Amino acid sequence: MPRSLNITLLATAFTIVIGIMACEKHEKKAVSVTEIKPPKPKWVIPDTSEITNADEAKLIKYGRSLIVNTSWYFGPKGTIAHKSNGLNCQNCHLNAGTKLDGNNFSLTAVGYPRFKERSGSTETIVKKVEDCFERSLSGSRIDSGSREMKAFVAYLKWIGKNVKKGTKPAGSGIEELAFMDRPADTALGRAIYVSKCQVCHGKNGEGILNAQASAYIYPPLWGAHSYNIGASIYRLSKFAGFVKHNMPYNADKSAQLTTDQAWDVAAFVNSQSHPYKNIESDWPKLATKPYDYPFGPYADNMFSKDQRKYGPYGPIKKYYPGLAKK
Repeated sequence: MPRSLNITLLATAFTIVIGIMACEKHEKKAVSVTEIKPPKPKWVIPDTSEITNADEAKLIKYGRSLIVNTSWYFGPKGTIAHKSNGLNCQNCHLNAGTKLDGNNFSLTAVGYPRFKERSGSTETIVKKVEDCFERSLSGSRIDSGSREMKAFVAYLKWIGKNVKKGTKPAGSGIEELAFMDRPADTALGRAIYVSKCQVCHGKNGEGILNAQASAYIYPPLWGAHSYNIGASIYRLSKFAGFVKHNMPYNADKSAQLTTDQAWDVAAFVNSQSHPYKNIESDWPKLATKPYDYPFGPYADNMFSKDQRKYGPYGPIKKYYPGLAKK
């Protein structure tokens, strides 16, 4: 074989090998970039034994008691005042706001003060507590300077003290479930309610009271003593995300409902009667209204009120990010 040809073949082979090695290196680099994702921080729930100041410990523990036994203090038979419908804060914020995926308080301390589109203003943590009384507890706000308000705030700040601003621990808030390509079905939801929910929440959504009729063992889901139409849980996405991870309560399995079933039972419950609240001043900037907010006016005429309440939500959410920027 001529020497020149031999050299040419060796050069070609060397080029091929170098090319293969470069491709392999590139592929390995690409895999490492796509596979390595920063893990969500774990929420380290503080222990009351960590509190060294006796007065601070009393206030924080009192705040926890107010969360767990809200009705004892502020229900229709409240020992302090009648300020709520008889629900407890932990009916919506499970285990005193410490349960992962249970609408916990992990982000509350670092989340306030902040601007909220619903009010169109910067809100404090005190305003958050007031909103819960006026909306979720369908009552009236407590004195912002009272020991009880200070205890609420102390507990909320303490429970989230290990969360850094700008982070979002795994299991915080309420998960936004995957959208269906159909409206949520109240008839299907009724069947799910009867088979999965009625035993605790009653045939007519009335809940189950304790022996003293001073608080609910299982809360009402509609009717006069339920959350009102201004509560966040009245939005289907919030209700569906909550029940998907937490209901039936104390069930053996972590998820007994499919995603579609969660949407459907949410539609049934929120199609029932709930107390009225004046919400005319909510969402002053119309384009910022959530995709599942069932009350007009809206910044468009493309989607019906029924679609706003029951979906499908995909087209609405796709349309509104662009609209909100205009």
